[in-house]
Amino acid sequence: FSPGLLLVAGSFAAFRLLNRGLERLVPPPPSARRNRWKWRNIWTSLAHSALLGTHSPSPCRFCLHPGLSEDLVGTHPPGAHSLVAVSVGYFLEDFVDMLCNQKLHQSWELLFHHSVVIVCFGIAVLLHQYVGFALVALLVEINSIFLHLRQILLMANLVHTTCYRLNSIINLGTYVVFRIATLAWMTRWLFLNRENMPPATYAIGTVGMAIMTPMNIILFYRLLRSDFFK
Repeated sequence: FSPGLLLVAGSFAAFRLLNRGLERLVPPPPSARRNRWKWRNIWTSLAHSALLGTHSPSPCRFCLHPGLSEDLVGTHPPGAHSLVAVSVGYFLEDFVDMLCNQKLHQSWELLFHHSVVIVCFGIAVLLHQYVGFALVALLVEINSIFLHLRQILLMANLVHTTCYRLNSIINLGTYVVFRIATLAWMTRWLFLNRENMPPATYAIGTVGMAIMTPMNIILFYRLLRSDFFK
């Protein structure tokens, strides 16, 4: 096994253990006790987003690395490959968790999303290429912090609070900057560099963007309608 695959396996095991122990660390409120697995699942997702979004080797810091914007294929800062491998482990754990605890018709969108991410990030981990591209994609995790906080506040029945309203505003702002704008930049980069990429890799990247972009626009509409136009 390559070090990257070992890191993926270790990350999977670590997030699995965290998921199992979270109910003791963060007991669910009465309003969330009907759906204990989801409470644990969201807190696990928040832990992953917080790790990537606020830790010192965050994607935001890595994206300031000289030359990264010009070469997302072979250039990446030290530690970036490990960061992507850790994320693959998390997405695998979350995929298994949803598959085991939620009905397919309720989770197919996220399962589909995770499948695309696992394939694309997995290629970067195995080939040690396109790590920079995966790193840019991880910028969305900065928004995911507030997206998961929103779900936690909803489950805790704290919708009519200042905290929820403030989080909704920050969530929507970071959604535009770190999700929609990031995906648009990545799509543009793929188009401009299509002649320098192998056809199979370009096809996978294009299909990934074609799936992710509409999904994120639909989610943005749902958030806007639920939190501001309800």
